[in-house]
Amino acid sequence: MSVPAGARPGAGTASGDLTPQLLDSEWWTDDMVADAGIPVTDVPFVTVGGGIGSFAVVDLLRVAGVGTDQIRVLTGADHPWQQYEYLARCSQLPGGERLRSDSSSIPDNIWGFPGLALREAWRTRRPGPVVRVLAEPVLSDVWTPTQGAVLDGLARECARIGWDAMVLPGQVRMVRRRHGGGYYVILTPRDGAALTRRVAVRARYVHLAVGYPGVRFLDDLQAYRTRYGDVVRVVNAYEPHEHVYDELLARPGVVVVRGDGIVASRVLARLVDDRDRSGVATTILQIFDTYVAGSHGPSPFWRRRGGHGWAHQAFDLPKAALGGQLGARSRRLAGEERAAFHARIGGASTPRRRRWRAQLARGRAEGWYRVFAGTVEEVTPGEDGVVTRLRDAATGTSHDVSASFVIDCAGLAADLREHRVLADLLDHSGAGRNPLGLLDVDDTFAVRGADGEPGRVYASGSMTHGGPVPGVDTFLGLQIAALGIVDDLARQGFCRRIGVARSVAQWWRRMRWRAP
Repeated sequence: MSVPAGARPGAGTASGDLTPQLLDSEWWTDDMVADAGIPVTDVPFVTVGGGIGSFAVVDLLRVAGVGTDQIRVLTGADHPWQQYEYLARCSQLPGGERLRSDSSSIPDNIWGFPGLALREAWRTRRPGPVVRVLAEPVLSDVWTPTQGAVLDGLARECARIGWDAMVLPGQVRMVRRRHGGGYYVILTPRDGAALTRRVAVRARYVHLAVGYPGVRFLDDLQAYRTRYGDVVRVVNAYEPHEHVYDELLARPGVVVVRGDGIVASRVLARLVDDRDRSGVATTILQIFDTYVAGSHGPSPFWRRRGGHGWAHQAFDLPKAALGGQLGARSRRLAGEERAAFHARIGGASTPRRRRWRAQLARGRAEGWYRVFAGTVEEVTPGEDGVVTRLRDAATGTSHDVSASFVIDCAGLAADLREHRVLADLLDHSGAGRNPLGLLDVDDTFAVRGADGEPGRVYASGSMTHGGPVPGVDTFLGLQIAALGIVDDLARQGFCRRIGVARSVAQWWRRMRWRAP
């Protein structure tokens, strides 16, 4: 066992843990950390999280000429896609399934070329993917890559940029501003990684990309789980729930699906596939809070297709929201106006895929897939499962819906305070909230109010919803945020500016799988 490379043990005789003085202070001095006996390691740039958001920034910094010795990734994950792969698997999106991304949304290739469709066509020696991209969306469904292809690309790029050499494994406890500039990031190393309980990483720039703070349950389902402690019959699509499908295969049952987005459509596809393969008589009941009967939108030029309760859209947001006129408009707005704009172009939707629509049409015709539109008044235990009391949106009357299981597909968003680092940032580092209640960031994705001059805290990913860019938790959204962060770091002299010449040269190095 040893202290991480570059670390200097504190001069004090304390046990190497956080002291009351450190916990209560918003600004730390070097002497305070030394007196606590916490080893210190110096590095200019730190990213906290180690997921795809961290990867996007680190990848771009390497392209901008920053060496691996200047970057540290503080993470408890074994690889950047670990949490993403886990959530995708829970929500019925295994490696061979198609994602909701286009050909050019490539997390391992900031240039977007060659696209994922061209990669698949080359690998399979079939032109179909490229033809689909050229024909979409008028003559064919929108082409999307498989999850496995995206993760394979991430693995190759991690090896190219030297990801493992930059990782400092452990769990981050807090980020505090430092007298004299910069920040202290407190890390609890993995067992055996250090001789002390904590390690302090002293950095000028800190990037936070910790993902979703937690799983979000619908209010009535959260109240049910809290009151009755039932985590078997009422489950979230983003938590392990294979027991639901196993029991439905073993004996006929009824399952209620809550939600109307892409995750709900994947759960329905799994239920129907199991039903078709096994012949078991599963009945599916879906509850829509808002029932979409057809095309809808604020104007003739800004409409979504829809029907049978669903809003249809190829991707999470219109393409122009990330790189076009809608994205430019978002940057011009601020505060409540920006939040309202994001709500108008966002909302739950799912791709209009032929096979899935045919499955539900067959279910409606045969009577084993039924939908309800209304609001849920109460969820209580039943004789063989769960009873949902529903107020019908059309008639206003209430009736009970009994089911063996309820699957909540509402989403992942949760309050910032559910994540320890974000809660501490709000309490002690000057960070504030935007109108959506998430981290308030400026157009460079620097956290407002948390500057430790000279030094800055940046954030990207789901915690910055309501910021300058819509769709910040998509592959392309994470890359756009990374571009803003690295451009700002270049202005401050930390890295080179990625101009035309450097971009072309670095793309050519990547095409030959050479290190940046």
